[in-house]
Amino acid sequence: MALIVQKYGGSSVGSVERIQAVAQRVHNTVKAGNSLVVVVSAMGKTTDGLVKLANELSKNPSRREMDMLLSTGEQVSIALLSMALQELGQPAISLTGAQVGIVTEAEYSRARILRIETTRMERHINEGKVVVVAGFQGVCSTEELEFTTLGRGGSDTSAVALAAALRADFCEIYTDVPGILTTDPRLVAEAQLIDEITSDEMLELASLGAKVLHPRAVEIARNFGMPLVVRSSWTDAPGTWVTSPKPQPRSLIDLELARTVDGVEFDTNQAKVALLRVPDQPGVAARLFGEIARQKVDVDLIIQSIHEGNSNDIAFTVMTPILKKAEAVASAIAPVLCSQINPKVGEAEVMVQQNIAKVSIAGAGMIGRPGVAAQMFATLAEAGVNIQMISTSEVKVSCVVDALMCDRAVAALREVFEIETSPTPPTPLLPLSSTPLVRAVALDMNQARLAIRQVQDRPGTAAKLFGLLARYNVSVDMIIQSQRCHMVNGLPTRDIAFTVARMDAEAAREMLQEAAGEFGWGEVVLDNAIAKVSIVGAGMVGQPGVAAKMFEALAQHKINIQMIATSEIKISCVVDREQGVKALQVIHTAFGLAGSERIQVPA
Repeated sequence: MALIVQKYGGSSVGSVERIQAVAQRVHNTVKAGNSLVVVVSAMGKTTDGLVKLANELSKNPSRREMDMLLSTGEQVSIALLSMALQELGQPAISLTGAQVGIVTEAEYSRARILRIETTRMERHINEGKVVVVAGFQGVCSTEELEFTTLGRGGSDTSAVALAAALRADFCEIYTDVPGILTTDPRLVAEAQLIDEITSDEMLELASLGAKVLHPRAVEIARNFGMPLVVRSSWTDAPGTWVTSPKPQPRSLIDLELARTVDGVEFDTNQAKVALLRVPDQPGVAARLFGEIARQKVDVDLIIQSIHEGNSNDIAFTVMTPILKKAEAVASAIAPVLCSQINPKVGEAEVMVQQNIAKVSIAGAGMIGRPGVAAQMFATLAEAGVNIQMISTSEVKVSCVVDALMCDRAVAALREVFEIETSPTPPTPLLPLSSTPLVRAVALDMNQARLAIRQVQDRPGTAAKLFGLLARYNVSVDMIIQSQRCHMVNGLPTRDIAFTVARMDAEAAREMLQEAAGEFGWGEVVLDNAIAKVSIVGAGMVGQPGVAAKMFEALAQHKINIQMIATSEIKISCVVDREQGVKALQVIHTAFGLAGSERIQVPA
């Protein structure tokens, strides 16, 4: 007999008929010999309606009263579902987040779970009852026992946290799509169902706007090794399993306030190749990395900074033993890029740097915490370590530094993030032959790009910049530091560009512009007309040619790449906003992810 936690979203319980269908599914699961905890969201558009009512009464309603109001939506759902189960002869009891023992921090509208008191749930389960729990809510641990809500995706978070606390066999997330798809089926009708995906891949996809699972829920599943399956509420199809490696034992106390960084990694067997002043036009990255792939040169990090005039810089890192081969390829193709694509740019310069190291912090706890990258940069600055390249993802931030500074950087990061185990160079992951190179393609149309020109190239600069953003609670996604260096007033400077949520962009620009005079930075430039298209897949590790294939697909359709950033399992490109959907479609096709069958998506 299995202990299962099931979660049903608002559309799954949006009417009496749908609640009855959910009750029948739950009843059938129990009759098959399983114990069940069911987490439900508010019915249909109930939450939207409550928000509208609040806004009609107040232009700025207090967060406390909003939590009191919004927590009522789920209470309607749990009571009705319990009644429906009892009508089928299935014993059931409905419990609010407070009654079930979900204890949170005292933070209205975005509380994180501290612990879950499971005694009452376990008693009801042992009595043969289905426990129906209100998702999205809890109670803070202060004396007043205030209601709190968990923020967007809170019911997913509730369900996976309950599964972890109860040590359930697995957690099922029921929704209105058949599982995790290779891309958004509203943009690509031929999107296909993914049978299985790793939690790391799912974290990247969730952070890129795939709304089927919230990143916080995936983070908990990853931290506690909880198997997840995403299924349709309307069919018995198997859905998509989200798998996690077996984790280190972890306390259920401070459940969502776990260590933000799990490990500090380093790799001293790296070298950097940079091409300066290549044309800022479609096809450049495709030609460069196409030739690199043909020569079987495996590339690690790739960055392309913002353009300067009609040219751009592209840099990448390789393992030291193949540096000469990588340098030869870059030196041979650089003049071709300039002469054939845009002769007006002039001759490109190839720069090679050995004796570098890649130092990274990794951990699913970094999600949604703006200050983690800033803390890493500040730690390196205090240790006197200058940052030469930066690459970011949801679960990792990597910096290229001088190899002589590697030990100092690692020791400082271990101390500040309280990592006790000795770090070791990461072992390259060798994907199974059956692992797809690319699992899925995602598009984020809700980002803006900020660029700061002429930032001093010295330790502490990135710490000041991103520390300032963190203090204003601005989360940063892609971070690119240009390779081209300019002397300003006798000091070396570089440009730094990064992406943020569009809703934060204007306020961030004003704040950075005010700080520019104090810190001696140059112009702050904002571009709202961008889109970020990304490919995600564990199978791309150690596979030359994946980036080239992505870049070539964009080049064939005259889509210019404005920025590039990579991690081990993700490649992201910034393109013009008007070309975002087209970019998604051509990349999805290029990697053979489109099928003949169309996924049915409810309106």
